[in-house]
Amino acid sequence: MTGATDVGALLDAIADVGRAASGGYERFAWTAHDLTLREWFAAEAAARGLDVVLDRAGNQWAWWGDPDADGPGVVTGSHLDSVPGGGAFDGPLGVAGAFAALDALRASGVVPVRPLGIVNFSDEEGARFGLACLGSRAVTGTVPADRLLALRDGAGDSLAEVLGAVSGAAFRGVPLEHYGRDPETLARIGVFVELHVEQGRYLADLPDDEAAPVAVGAAIWPHGRWRVDLTGEANHAGTTPLAHRHDPMLDLARLITDVRAAAEHAGALATLAKVQVEPNGVNAIPSRVRAWIDARAETEHAVRSVIGAPSGGRLGGGQLSGGPSSVGVVGASGLRDRPGLRSTPELAGGLSGGPAGGGGLGGWRPVEESWTPATVFDPALAARLADVVGRPGSGLPAPVIGTGAGHDAGILAAAGVPTAMLFVRNPTGVSHSPAEYADPADCDAGVRALTAVLADLLTAPDLEGPSACLETAPTSPTQGPTYPAQAPTDPSRNSTRHDPL
Repeated sequence: MTGATDVGALLDAIADVGRAASGGYERFAWTAHDLTLREWFAAEAAARGLDVVLDRAGNQWAWWGDPDADGPGVVTGSHLDSVPGGGAFDGPLGVAGAFAALDALRASGVVPVRPLGIVNFSDEEGARFGLACLGSRAVTGTVPADRLLALRDGAGDSLAEVLGAVSGAAFRGVPLEHYGRDPETLARIGVFVELHVEQGRYLADLPDDEAAPVAVGAAIWPHGRWRVDLTGEANHAGTTPLAHRHDPMLDLARLITDVRAAAEHAGALATLAKVQVEPNGVNAIPSRVRAWIDARAETEHAVRSVIGAPSGGRLGGGQLSGGPSSVGVVGASGLRDRPGLRSTPELAGGLSGGPAGGGGLGGWRPVEESWTPATVFDPALAARLADVVGRPGSGLPAPVIGTGAGHDAGILAAAGVPTAMLFVRNPTGVSHSPAEYADPADCDAGVRALTAVLADLLTAPDLEGPSACLETAPTSPTQGPTYPAQAPTDPSRNSTRHDPL
């Protein structure tokens, strides 16, 4: 394939894959839709004469050049899976943009001195198995393989069972006994740059004299997920008097408002949006409710304040500490007793230091299922990219901003890979929704920015400073930074703010 490619045409080619009635997407890991997208990735790579390899976690890598003989190389890309009802740009823009940037590099006659890789990370959203960035966590070894393979989806199937059932080229040559951390793949990555739609409206809110369609990422907020188990007593909806009911749905209602109050008190963001009800019958009082909480903030202290644990602390049992991230396959937490709500037979106790008292959600006994500390991208690399990208119509560098959203780039950065991100302007800031959008002109600007960055990194005789790690790729995960990412000081505003580095 020769000549430049319109990134919009690449996105249009997969626009119907996994589209739901809502207009959003249901592209969950290792489903038929995901396998179709993986086949599309392999076909686009083959059309460009690229060698496609799978790592030990099933992530796809397409190489222009030989990363073993001439690497480590420069890598770009993102993911193709989605959240339930997700948008068209979160992930696919980075993968399609990578192919478009490669075409532009070739069309302009760039002669690289190191290889270029394009990656499609599997299960970045975590919609199927409950763990975000599953593919990048697996390949970097930040979570042990046996824990990952034991994760189960909503149907009760484990990741090991799902991968064992996948056939064809999508997952060929990756025995489950070798699943997990892949030192050979990590050694091929000298630097990683991820193009992504902005999940906020910092760029959209810039004044006209500071307008920019593309920003450089500085950092990712610390964030985690917790589970709360609420136990009641199953009974008949038509024959059980209200005073005799042990209904955990009443506790769920109080928990939802407590989550909001705790987040406001801590100056954080917290969301309760996933619930499982048993037996989930319209005429049956539930016996159990499980609810999951997502909490994020500019500092770990603020996140832990929401949950009701000190910085670095954990609530619940059975968690696995995994360096820069921790994931556990955990059992049920203790019962939560609320006077007057009668969700448990004991009917004793109460909230131990509620939000108004600064105790957060500790009385609900949340169980930590995943944790990712603050990740600060390589400052020298970010500054370099800001200069390369610039701002249209001025000699100023591109804005440098933080984000509250997690990314595979953050997992690689925490594992020691020099990493950067480029964000494309989102006019509404809406993401994880069918309404997610980026203007075609801004998408093109993102590809031009990525092309310029890749040309710089691919042709530089050497890269000085922290980004010189092109010569020393990581061989083992390292503890990520503990200082805070830069992001909104007002947690009610879904955006990011300028980080002067």
